Amino acid sequence: MPSYKIAVLPGDGIGPEVIGSTESVLNACCEKSPELTLTFEQFSVGAGEYLKSGDPLPEATLEAIKAYDAVLLGAMGLPSVRWPNGVEMTPQIDLREKLDLYQGVRPIKLYHHCHSPLRVPEGKTIDFVLMRENCEGLFSDRLEPRPTGRNFETDTMKITEGGAERICRASFELAMTRRKKLALVDKANVLQSMAFFRRVFERVAKEYPEVETECVYVDAMALFMVQDPYRYDVMVTENMFGDILSDLAAGLVGGMGMAPSGDIGDKYGLFQPSHGSGPTIAGKGIANPIATILSGALMLRWLADPAAVRAAEQIEAAVEKTLSDPANRTVDLGGKMTTVEMTDKIIENL
Repeated sequence: MPSYKIAVLPGDGIGPEVIGSTESVLNACCEKSPELTLTFEQFSVGAGEYLKSGDPLPEATLEAIKAYDAVLLGAMGLPSVRWPNGVEMTPQIDLREKLDLYQGVRPIKLYHHCHSPLRVPEGKTIDFVLMRENCEGLFSDRLEPRPTGRNFETDTMKITEGGAERICRASFELAMTRRKKLALVDKANVLQSMAFFRRVFERVAKEYPEVETECVYVDAMALFMVQDPYRYDVMVTENMFGDILSDLAAGLVGGMGMAPSGDIGDKYGLFQPSHGSGPTIAGKGIANPIATILSGALMLRWLADPAAVRAAEQIEAAVEKTLSDPANRTVDLGGKMTTVEMTDKIIENL
């Protein structure tokens, strides 16, 4: 009987609330599927931990979670808690880089037309995955010391051959399991780094002749996502472009509360909602838990054990059944359901 140890990082703001909902759903799956066992252990990471210990991601915690089968994260950071240079605490980015979680997997799916600000044509839906390169790009030198006293600042867009190749290959492999369509999103008409990314993409594409490919400039993709999001299957892009486009994409299907994600490497996997810590609604019991619950399902799929995959399918089916009724909407979707009520409804539909 498979048994998995999950390191849980509830984090800040609404993080503990949506993590609590996700643990409840995962535990309910285990009760219905006795062949699967999940055990959870919590660790303190984030702005709250910084205020207690002076370090948002203690080294001992980082080393400890490496022994777990997967990591489930709530949300990290608070706008009021910043480093002396003015930027926020971002231990979630530190985790991606330190654990080499180069695949930012962002599934986007519309569960009911009433969730979208678009007028969705009859018979069409939104269902694509944005693959964000997580470990380089415009974030590459964010921790580099900067000279003092100068009247400008710079950030470097770094694209390495190895980094581009592995995220492109992972994206082609994903496309092979879906509708066999892959779009590269870049700015190759202006930036040499992006032209280099495109050359790597086109070279890897030759290994996957079954996959239909296209290259789209990032500004054009922002337009096409709004005008015709139904045509896309898998997209792959640089770190910052992926950060921006994944928020836009979430807006098409109801907002950040509907957007799960997985940060995946060759050895480790971390799963979290795409949203932030939502400090303005923390403690009010109205946070949408869907993104975190679906991230839990992504985690089960990544574990790749047949029992875990079946549990993931059960969660995804329960979410789909729940959201097929427009009465089942949390506040962010224009409804009145609380976090607990949405969680209970999903468990009822498992």
